[in-house]
Amino acid sequence: MTQLQLDDTHDPSATSWVESANGADTDFPLANLPFGIFRHDVEERPRIGIAIGDHVLDCLAATRAGFFGDVDPAVRDALQSWTLNPLMALGRADARAVRRVAHRLLSAGTAEGSRARSLSADLLASNTAIGMRVPAEIGDYSDFYASVNHATNVGSMFRPHHPLLPNYKWMPIGYHGRASSIVASGTPVRRPRGQSVASPDGPPSVGPSARMDYELEVGAFVARGNRRGDVIPLSVAEDHLFGLCLVNDWSARDLQQWEYQPLGPFLSKSFATTVSPWVVTLDALEPFRTPAFVRPPGDPAPLPYLDDATDRARGGFGITLEVWLRTAAMRAAGQPAERLSRGDFGSMYWTLAQMLTHHASAGCNLQSGDLIASGTVSGPDRGSRGCLLELAWRGQSPVTLSTGESRVFLHDGDEITLRGWCEREGFRRIGFGDCSGEVLPALA
Repeated sequence: MTQLQLDDTHDPSATSWVESANGADTDFPLANLPFGIFRHDVEERPRIGIAIGDHVLDCLAATRAGFFGDVDPAVRDALQSWTLNPLMALGRADARAVRRVAHRLLSAGTAEGSRARSLSADLLASNTAIGMRVPAEIGDYSDFYASVNHATNVGSMFRPHHPLLPNYKWMPIGYHGRASSIVASGTPVRRPRGQSVASPDGPPSVGPSARMDYELEVGAFVARGNRRGDVIPLSVAEDHLFGLCLVNDWSARDLQQWEYQPLGPFLSKSFATTVSPWVVTLDALEPFRTPAFVRPPGDPAPLPYLDDATDRARGGFGITLEVWLRTAAMRAAGQPAERLSRGDFGSMYWTLAQMLTHHASAGCNLQSGDLIASGTVSGPDRGSRGCLLELAWRGQSPVTLSTGESRVFLHDGDEITLRGWCEREGFRRIGFGDCSGEVLPALA
């Protein structure tokens, strides 16, 4: 597994001529530089952008101004696309080259930075004057179940004596999701309709879901793919990962309970999945690597194809994750959102590299821009549970808000916002930006 050496892009003392990037609380300092797709309010054509403070560097404009003249021509072509797929397909090394050039041109005190500042009106766009898109054309989306705390909690609700199925600790469990219903942060989400039952044996009725939920997850975009029939060894798996984002895999729990046997989620998960607009590269996340989850005594060791010394030592990411809720009543009263939970991505039983390797192990051809998601991120205590199903424990322990409202599942008008960031002494804090969506009433 490739181990990146820290370089000047990780220097916490480096400052940007974009003043908003120097604030201690920004998600997007000079040390981050995530990629996304944006569109000017006055223009139809989407463009690749790099977040810096409360602005976006327009990669198309920067390329035409000659700032990326030293990179490979294929990289310059990719930077002028309307999606990140061509850049993802080139691989992490080329994306790293773009990151280094962007760091120089956005830095204070460099020749490139001085020239870029003089052209700032052409190179920068304010966050208030653009719209963000889904970062890539996602051909396929797979969702995993990698949090042992989440799997144990949910399993204990339905199988108190055997919460984890026998296969859980032997391989990353996942299912193929629906790529066509992935939406960008800020897109409203319509409450789905479907079959549900009052008793386990039925009969079902059809109507709006009464148990709509969110799921706090981390997603990873595939960089270079693999040919059908080939595998991706764990030792090189991260070379095939471009970067990470936040994911809300909205779920209709009542529909899910009726349909999931014997083949798993279907309509209960396919109506919407929200992703954050910025893709934080693995290079930016390098200072925040953590060891993989330490398995307790008695748990089986991973099979050889899912085991690698480097992955054990640094396969995790120290990402703090939060869920915030703002109800319709809060908005009407001008009140801010309220935090429901805070978790740690380092608690996952399986690493993202293991998920990718297992996904390809039967010969599945992953493609650039494909999205894999971690599954709900939950910690060992109630305050770190990543969905309402767990927080309210299947409706038995309602979540009480400061307004006096309570929730066991989501109401129409509820807005859910996911946030994530990394912090470590000696480095700049970096974040992912918001991943949000408001629940709209079901169609009649």
